[in-house]
Amino acid sequence: MIASILGVGTSLFGKQPDLHPAAFVWQAVSEALEDAGNPSIDAVFLGTVFGAPGVAQRALHPLGIMGVPILTLENACASGTSAFHEAVASVQYGRYGRVLAVGVEKMTDQFVGPIVPESTDTEGRSGLALPALYAMAASRYLAVHDVTERDLAGVAVKNHLHGSFNPRSRTRAVPTVQDVLESRMIADPLTLLQCCPLSDGAAAAVIGPPDASSDHSVGVRASVMRSGGLWDYRSDCAWGFEIIRDTASAVYEATSLGPADFDVIECHDAFTIGEIVTTEALGLRPRGEGAGLIRDGSTRLGGTLPVNPSGGLLSRGHPLGATGLAQIAEITWQLTGRAGNRQIEGARRGLVETMGGGVSGIDGNACVIVALER
Repeated sequence: MIASILGVGTSLFGKQPDLHPAAFVWQAVSEALEDAGNPSIDAVFLGTVFGAPGVAQRALHPLGIMGVPILTLENACASGTSAFHEAVASVQYGRYGRVLAVGVEKMTDQFVGPIVPESTDTEGRSGLALPALYAMAASRYLAVHDVTERDLAGVAVKNHLHGSFNPRSRTRAVPTVQDVLESRMIADPLTLLQCCPLSDGAAAAVIGPPDASSDHSVGVRASVMRSGGLWDYRSDCAWGFEIIRDTASAVYEATSLGPADFDVIECHDAFTIGEIVTTEALGLRPRGEGAGLIRDGSTRLGGTLPVNPSGGLLSRGHPLGATGLAQIAEITWQLTGRAGNRQIEGARRGLVETMGGGVSGIDGNACVIVALER
């Protein structure tokens, strides 16, 4: 059976200290259900990383969603898209009729600074936080490939510009390249404005069989999830490159499409170097040439293939469990002509990529890539 997105919704994103995670879920799920025509729900998959036990049931029962299977998933930054992937599969194989995928996270009461890897891993024991891991990748790229610090800053400028058109985004100010480079150093060469901020929020999608009567329905051409293989000093690729490349290849093979066949992409830009590495792994440019997309404006709104029109994680923030479904919502709005001032005219196909990780010796905990078509 073909699976479609019947409706999407999100909360606002940002520091929201007075709200319980359930409140974010109520906002996102209520919007998604209304968008889908308020169908009955047969099952729920919810993605969260730091959510309390029972967070799904606690948030959903006031909405009248109870008595059905409810499953909570944790898959690092890809938790939300993992929930989406499982919801899609359950519809495709006829296990359930209409399924709700939800992602939620309240980050700002969990962390004051960056997320530190698990203490049982080498990175965690040494205090090597995630900004430092990405900074090491950035340093190598600057040394080996045709990438400059101004290119890295250009990613932040582009995504903050896109985010200025997104009323749900955490930050809407648009810095200059110089502003980015002169912001506080976090992990050399990554400055503050090159790192995604902590954020709170939720996002949701209703998945079911295609609905020809709906103006909001979007088809799922493919959804692929992979976990990373062994990765160490013998690899000459940046951390995360191989898992994204391999997952994307599986999507392209399943759909008989290539990167040039898509009109819009939402990718995991937790740090500026992450977008450059990811666009190369997705096949938009050869390895080492991803910065060219920033220089020639290809990935800006109005360019040949806009990337992160929502503003991405750099602008929206990164509520881990909610991020992937927020990306799904953005592409759905783009393909149904409901993205407001950031709308990409005539967009028919979109790609979502979410990669999460941090386990020592593995090239990413998980990567989910989804191809959507109007």
